[in-house]
Amino acid sequence: MKFWNTKVLIVLILVLSFTNLSAQKLSPGPQVLTFHSDADDTEQPYGLYLPKNFDENKKYPLVIMLHGAGSNHRLALKRVFGKTNAEGETDVEASRYFQPWEDVDFIVASPYARGTAGYQGIPEEDVYDVLDDVKKRFKIDENRTYLTGLSMGGGGTLWIGLTRPDIWAAIAPVCPAPPEGTFDLASNALNFPIHFFHGDADPVVPVAGTRKWVQHLQDIGVEVSYKEFVDVKHDSWVSAYDNEFIFEWFGHAERNPFPNRVKFVSKQYKYNKAFWVQFDKMNLGTLAEIDANLNKPNAATITTKNLSAFTVNLKGHPKFNAATNVSFTIDGKALTAKLDSSISFVKNNNVWAVATSPIAIGIVKKKGAEGPIYEAFSSRHIYVYGTADNPSPEELKKRTDLATQAADWSHYRGEFLGRIMFFPRVLSDKEVRESDIESSNLILFGTKETNAMIAKYADKLPVHLSPADKAHGLLYVFPMDKHYVAVSSGLPWWSGAEDKGFPFVSVMHRRLPEFKDLFFFKDSSTNLIVNGNFSDDWQVTEDMKAKLSGSGAITITK
Repeated sequence: MKFWNTKVLIVLILVLSFTNLSAQKLSPGPQVLTFHSDADDTEQPYGLYLPKNFDENKKYPLVIMLHGAGSNHRLALKRVFGKTNAEGETDVEASRYFQPWEDVDFIVASPYARGTAGYQGIPEEDVYDVLDDVKKRFKIDENRTYLTGLSMGGGGTLWIGLTRPDIWAAIAPVCPAPPEGTFDLASNALNFPIHFFHGDADPVVPVAGTRKWVQHLQDIGVEVSYKEFVDVKHDSWVSAYDNEFIFEWFGHAERNPFPNRVKFVSKQYKYNKAFWVQFDKMNLGTLAEIDANLNKPNAATITTKNLSAFTVNLKGHPKFNAATNVSFTIDGKALTAKLDSSISFVKNNNVWAVATSPIAIGIVKKKGAEGPIYEAFSSRHIYVYGTADNPSPEELKKRTDLATQAADWSHYRGEFLGRIMFFPRVLSDKEVRESDIESSNLILFGTKETNAMIAKYADKLPVHLSPADKAHGLLYVFPMDKHYVAVSSGLPWWSGAEDKGFPFVSVMHRRLPEFKDLFFFKDSSTNLIVNGNFSDDWQVTEDMKAKLSGSGAITITK
């Protein structure tokens, strides 16, 4: 009997333990969570709002909110609910608490995205990591997922919304400051509505830019609405998000995952897919375009520009029937094919045909192996200095300091911009492990004579700087083992560049998006010799060869 009572007691303890475990749930309302970032093995914060009567078995619409420069995830969460600072309150003070606000039946997430760093590269990766983390934790309605942001975050809303337009049901940029090249992507908004907001007296982000966007979107048939606030400066978000208006507007929009018509443009394989079309081979350095219309069941009319291979995947589309042939008219060429779900096309001698073999063979520019230089810095990467030539202690310190300076994304930029919360590692060539090579892009400093990692890849790399040269700087990117290496030989790429103005990042990192696949200069990075792209098969072009060879400092191997 005593033994039986002991067993009962153990069972009761276990039941109570499991009950307590299952009771550990997040509270409704505003709060802060974190996700693990693979970019630098850190925990990164984001703001989260759960509805008052949150039901873990219910699918919720999701709003992603992007903060502006000098702001953060906590303030952004307050802003999207229409909460501004109290009279005389600083952003620092306002960040310390969440005041009560009216409940909405949405989940809301506001990425920190490293602070003030724009929304490309690592911060862009963070936005998608937050989206993935929220979807792992909660049931999200993927046809009611929305994107909004203010100022820098408004620009991020346009960039992220237009580069991957098949994710969002609607987007709402407020006084947006988009990165260069975003305007070219306007036609990607065909399948979701956009609501712009801006103040007509904005001295920071001129309203003329938003007016241009709105007019252009109207001209190309995008569903766009616009509210311009009279005599409002660079705080139009106060009016735009007032009374939680944005949730009311988002509530009317729902994504169609299978639109009949897809218009999609892109310059990068990184962004090569929208709905049921995918770019497989683009003409180098151009804006590739497709306009695909499944205007009748199993019948598609497609026009293209600067595109020589693409794939159509009709799985799940209500106008697709796998039991019968599908007819395609591609740039006027009629084709008929039987397909289970997807089919690829390739253009040879300017004529489209069904692809019968893999499109990418060998080392060619493709997704994950296209450059430019900035791509090596846009995901997990490590800075590696050389010790292969047994440098003196003084020389070793110089090399270590140089790599450490390049890796210092987090230097203090004053009270407003603060720090970028990104912490990549700095290693010597002899400290790099196989796991690093398998998981990371490598930023390699030195030459094949001084850096063992450059020597490791020397026969595969296209160019090398003479180790005796002291007058030139060379920086280039090259795909290697499913990742990138970026080789910086001679003078560092920021030599002679002034760190002035209003930089979101330091001069070392601000210049990176300016570079193509290979950047070569003499004495100062402002004294440019070459800023060019490798060929589609990662070879040095004839134009680049002439300029590189003429320097007398470069050996070309490919």
